[in-house]
Amino acid sequence: MRLGAALSGGNSNVTRVVETSQGRLILRHPPVNVISDKAAAGIEREYTVIKALQGRAPVPRTIAWCSDRSVLGQPFAVTEWIEGIALGTEVPAAYPVGPEAIDALGLEMMRGLATVHVIDWQDVLPASFGRPDTFVERQIERWSAVRKLSQVRSLPLLEELGQWLLANRPAVSRASVIHCDFHLDNCLMALERPHLNAILDWEMATIGDPLIDVGLCLFFWRRDPASQLGFPMVQGLSNRPDVIAPARLAEEWSKATGFDHDHLAYYMVFAAWRLAAIVEGAFVLHREGKEDTPYARGLEHDVPNLLEEAAAIARRGSI
Repeated sequence: MRLGAALSGGNSNVTRVVETSQGRLILRHPPVNVISDKAAAGIEREYTVIKALQGRAPVPRTIAWCSDRSVLGQPFAVTEWIEGIALGTEVPAAYPVGPEAIDALGLEMMRGLATVHVIDWQDVLPASFGRPDTFVERQIERWSAVRKLSQVRSLPLLEELGQWLLANRPAVSRASVIHCDFHLDNCLMALERPHLNAILDWEMATIGDPLIDVGLCLFFWRRDPASQLGFPMVQGLSNRPDVIAPARLAEEWSKATGFDHDHLAYYMVFAAWRLAAIVEGAFVLHREGKEDTPYARGLEHDVPNLLEEAAAIARRGSI
C-alpha cells in the first residue's frame, strides 16, 4: 500500500489517494497540524452519512473508519475511488459545446440530490443525528452571535438579513438528510459526458429542510457575470444567460422528489447569508494577521457581494 500526496481542492480536510494491490482508494482526514475534536467529528460525520446513503444515492462506498490518532496522527476514513472530475468554471473537452452540456449538468445535480432527499432519514440514521425543526433558527442565531463577537468591519446587511430571515422563517414541513454545502464543485462528474458519478464532501451534513441544499445550489446557478459576485468561480460555468433557468431546475427537483419548492427564495437567501457569515471568520483572521491566502484576501469583496445578492433575492421575493 502507498499513501499518495494530498489532492487539490477544498479549504478544510485533506484528501489522499491510496494505492493498493486491489486498486486505488480515497483517504480523508483533518489537516495534520490541527488537533481538534471538531475537525475529527466532521470526518466521522461524513463517513457516517455516506455509509447510510450508499446504495441509495450517488456517494462513494465506505471501506473503513479509524479513530486511532497513533496511526496517521489524525482519525481518518477510507472510501472507494470513483473516476470523475469536479467542475467549476469549464467543462471537459469531451462534453458537447454550448449550453446543452451545462443544462445537462444542472439536471444531473437536481436528480442526484433528489435521491438523497427522498430517503427517510430515520430509517438510516439515529434520531440524535439532527434537530430539523430548529436548524435554520439555530444557525441564524449562532452565526449572528459569532459575527457580533468578532468584527473587523461594518457589514450592515449581515444583521439586516439575519433579522429578515428570522422574521420570515417558514414552518418546516419535511426533513431530509441535507449536504449543507451542495453545488457543482462538490459533485464528481464523468469525464466523457455530463453524468453525476458521486456527491462528495459530506462533513457538514445534517437533517433539515431539503430546500436548504437546493437553495445554495441554485443561488450559484446562472448568475449575471457582469455583476459583482461573491465567489464567482463556484459553478462559474453556469454564469451565462443561455443556460437552463434556476426555476426549471427547481421544477426538476420537485418532480423527482414529489416535494414543492414554494419557499425556495427564502432558502436561497438563507444559504447565501449563512455562507457569508461563516466565511467572514477567515477574513477576520486575515485582518488580524493570522491568515494570508488568496482565499482569505478575496473575502474582502466576496462576503459583501454575497450579502448584496442575497438582499436582492429577499427584495424580489422570488428566484
